[in-house]
Amino acid sequence: MVAATAAEAHAAIDAMLVEHRMGDAGARVVIEEFLAGEEASFIVIADGRNVLPFATSQDHKRLRDGDQGPNTGGMGAYSPAPVITPALHARVVREIILPTVRGMAADGIAYCGFLYAGLMIDAAGNPKVLEFNCRLGDPEAQPILLRLRSDLLGLIEGALDGRLDRMEAEWDRRAALGVVLAAANYPEAPRKGDPISGLAAPAEDVRVFHAGTALADGRVVTAGGRVLCVTALGGSIRIARTRAYQVVDAIRFDGMQYRNDIGHRALAPRPRGAGGRGAREGR
Repeated sequence: MVAATAAEAHAAIDAMLVEHRMGDAGARVVIEEFLAGEEASFIVIADGRNVLPFATSQDHKRLRDGDQGPNTGGMGAYSPAPVITPALHARVVREIILPTVRGMAADGIAYCGFLYAGLMIDAAGNPKVLEFNCRLGDPEAQPILLRLRSDLLGLIEGALDGRLDRMEAEWDRRAALGVVLAAANYPEAPRKGDPISGLAAPAEDVRVFHAGTALADGRVVTAGGRVLCVTALGGSIRIARTRAYQVVDAIRFDGMQYRNDIGHRALAPRPRGAGGRGAREGR
């Protein structure tokens, strides 16, 4: 719960501790500092000693356009994230990622795998860590992997063998943007079983990633909250967005929800102090 006022904070606490809307998960609350700024996702692969950063990305947590409505698992993402400048990229690796990996190694935990740092970049350009996850992000992974030109399996094997200090990842110079299509009633109680039509055939620079889908009597139907992520490459974020929404326009299922403004931060940057610490979901 991201509370902008004391009244919103009290309402959130009442919902959890008095009304028990979250069940057992809401039996205990953690109160954190409100962090103003712009969120970004910083993902690396680690081999226990070394790290190889993946392309930067940024996702959109709120359900509706203009960053309104409830937080979700993510309604879309794009890569690269302009808020992560080259200087900031180097700083994040130096001050956040490497100390974390080396700290785990010092504790006897040689961490090998994907490490995801959710960051808040404040108005002065300083990064603060919101969370760590031991995985790729979703929906950040879709545009990131569409840009990856190196063999993903080769990078994973390099991490397992402790060779990341001798490896590089090759990235498509184009931007990528993904739009999530969510089911009716998402995120509260997603409806399942609605037939999906208009699914595009895969192309070199467009993919429709399936998440909450199933086959029923030979038809693809909804089977989860975030149903699809339509992802496209383009010479710029604006072009990638146009191409992704062209594919979105052909897809139909009852109650389909999606945002029309994925990528808006990159196309029309707002003051960094306009946002708040995004509540993160367990994907």
